[in-house]
Amino acid sequence: MKITATITKSVLSLAVVFLLLSCSSKKKSDRTGWNYDDSKWGGFESAKNVEQQTPPGMVFIEGGAFIMGRTTDNVRYEWDNTPRRVTVSSFYMDECEITNINYREFLYWIQRVYTDYPEYYDSNLPDTLVWRSKLTYNEPMVEYYFRYPSWSNYPVVGVSWVQANNYCDWRTDRLNEKALIDAGVLEIDPDQQGDNVFTTDAYLAGQYEGYVKKDLPDLNPNSEGVRKVTMSDGILYPKFRLPTEAEWEYAALGLLGNTTKEGRILERRIYPWNGHVVRTDQKKYYGEMLANFKRSRGDAMGVASALNDHWEYTAPVNYYFPNDYGLYNMAGNVAEWVMDVYRPNTPEDAGDVNPYRGNVYVTRVLDSDGMVAEKDSLGRITYREVTVEDNINRRNYRQGDNINYLDGDLASQLTDVWKNDADEEEESYEGTSDDEENIVANAMTPGDIETAAMYDYGISSMVSNKVRVVKGGSWKDKALYLSPGEKRYLPQDQRTEWVGFRCAMDRMGSREMRK
Repeated sequence: MKITATITKSVLSLAVVFLLLSCSSKKKSDRTGWNYDDSKWGGFESAKNVEQQTPPGMVFIEGGAFIMGRTTDNVRYEWDNTPRRVTVSSFYMDECEITNINYREFLYWIQRVYTDYPEYYDSNLPDTLVWRSKLTYNEPMVEYYFRYPSWSNYPVVGVSWVQANNYCDWRTDRLNEKALIDAGVLEIDPDQQGDNVFTTDAYLAGQYEGYVKKDLPDLNPNSEGVRKVTMSDGILYPKFRLPTEAEWEYAALGLLGNTTKEGRILERRIYPWNGHVVRTDQKKYYGEMLANFKRSRGDAMGVASALNDHWEYTAPVNYYFPNDYGLYNMAGNVAEWVMDVYRPNTPEDAGDVNPYRGNVYVTRVLDSDGMVAEKDSLGRITYREVTVEDNINRRNYRQGDNINYLDGDLASQLTDVWKNDADEEEESYEGTSDDEENIVANAMTPGDIETAAMYDYGISSMVSNKVRVVKGGSWKDKALYLSPGEKRYLPQDQRTEWVGFRCAMDRMGSREMRK
């Protein structure tokens, strides 16, 4: 018995020593051998390598390659979405459209904290008058659709592309504020007002203090011992945004459930489900409509006791079957805003990975001391578009606004020719100005300039840099528009009764959801 007890004590002692040694061991650099997370070795901090958490209300969309473009008959003879193979990175997307109650929460918050700026609240109100039609009685929708609680779980409409982006920014800040509260860094501050409100950019720039509960320890031996959270800590989330056109179309098709392990797609889908019809063949729900759309002229919901899609206007955001990604209403209900600027043509070999037209690169405004400029009256950090002078030694882009790049007009073609020549000769163009617009003008002949002036490009056309792509069908559309490959466009400040939106978020790190 004594021998057994002695052996047991020895084993326990060894286990304790091993545990202490394990706890005292430091993570080391595999290139310098210096300790990480050790103030005696300089204090470089290495955050724990954790997977990004799925944001509330979102689902993970595993990326991959697919054939993007129109899959139905081109009855309108529009060649603005010809099929082409592209790759989309993994990302997150709202499982449902943003609802009336989601948007009312946004409005309530900005009305409560921006009491001195009622114009900002007014500028984000949805336009309920979009429901009016000269020969239709829609006043109940005008007066009650957005605010009556029975409509809370229905998609918000009458919201412009600009307003949808404002919602995305607000949602980013509220989620990150809660993340800091959950991490024990901040306390809840229901009294924040005006420029003293939490925004992610202001916090990261050191311009928001709030009710600090406990800052993180700073291992830098030259520091005061505590510091603010940074993006390197893995606590804060990336920004919410609208999905790109490619992301939206990829997610809508839901090929995840239609692909073999060898990477073969079993059936190229016309809709977010297999087959060429809009009714389900499942035995339990046989004959049920799979989306909310207009079956034919005058038939918006079927007849009494035999309703087909059940709704003459919008439906609850989670009413129909989700697709294989778990996304609801990627066909029908409401069409949705996406990020892209609309153009009829883009070269098929341009942007084959995460294609997107609309890049305007910006940088934070700095003060005379080179520090981030003071936040504005709404607590937001200000940005400016980058200039050619900022990128004088850069090869991948020069100017900040790249919306018109390779869009087929004369200016973009000449700019591209100049850039290709500069890349090949590895020397800059000796023009009269560093500004790219002047470089293009210098490359034009008098005949080119006369032609451009005669046609007055960008003035007579509805297509401009402020026109955005709209994806998906709506309750108001025929079945043609239920195909994810269809696309339409609207001015970014226009609001309608058939367009809503949902948010997306970038996926950091692994492109697969690790179990």
